[in-house]
Amino acid sequence: MATTDINITTTGYKTVKDESTALTQRSVLKFAGAGVTAADSGGETVVTIPGAPSTVSYGLFAQTANSPTHTGTSFGTLIDGGVGSLTVPANGFSVGDSFRVEMSGLLSAQNNNTITIRLKSNAVILADSPAFTLPQITNQVFMLSVNFTVRSIGAAGVASIVTIAQLHILKAASGTQEGFAWNVLNNTTFNTTITNLLDIQAKFSSSSANNSIYSDIFILNKIY
Repeated sequence: MATTDINITTTGYKTVKDESTALTQRSVLKFAGAGVTAADSGGETVVTIPGAPSTVSYGLFAQTANSPTHTGTSFGTLIDGGVGSLTVPANGFSVGDSFRVEMSGLLSAQNNNTITIRLKSNAVILADSPAFTLPQITNQVFMLSVNFTVRSIGAAGVASIVTIAQLHILKAASGTQEGFAWNVLNNTTFNTTITNLLDIQAKFSSSSANNSIYSDIFILNKIY
C-alpha cells in the first residue's frame, strides 16, 4: 500500500492593521510603548493597551514676543502672538477641564496707584481682580499665575467656571515681594456652546507716565 505524506502548515497573523492601514507582513510582531503587554490566552494573542492617564499636561499656547506696553485707565491686552491656540471651539469643553496660565513681565507704577487684572473669554468677563494698590516701582518683575476649572458645561446660566489667580511683584531694591490673590466663580455669563478665546488685560487707576506693564512670557497649559 502506498503511503502519502501530508504536510499541514498553519499560519499566524495574515494582516495587521494600524487602524485602517495594512502594515507590511513580517515574521515578528513587536509591541512597544509604556504599559503595553501581549499574552497568549485561549488560542489567541491578547494585547493590552492601558487607557489614558488620569492627569495630562500639555501646552496649548506660548507667547513668542513681548506684549504691547499698557499704560492707560482702560483695559488693554497683555498677550501677544505666539505658537499654539488660545481658542476653544464651541462645545469643546468637558466638565473637569482645567488650565494653568503662567505670565511674567515688567511693571512700573506710581506710588498708591492701583492696577486691575481682567481675564476674559470673548466679551465675557471670567474673573476681575480687585483694584490692587501698588508701591512706587520702576521696571520690576511681576508674575501672574492663574488656574481655572470648568465645573459644568452648557449655555450661559448653566455652564460654570472657577478661577483662582495670584499676582506677585518683586521689589529689586529691597528683595521683598508684594502681591494679592483672588478667586471668582462665574456661573452666569460663561458659555461653552460658543467659541471661547482667552485674553488677559490690565488697567491702571491713572494715566501717569510712571504706570506701565507688559508681559515677556505667557504660557497656557491644560493640566487635566
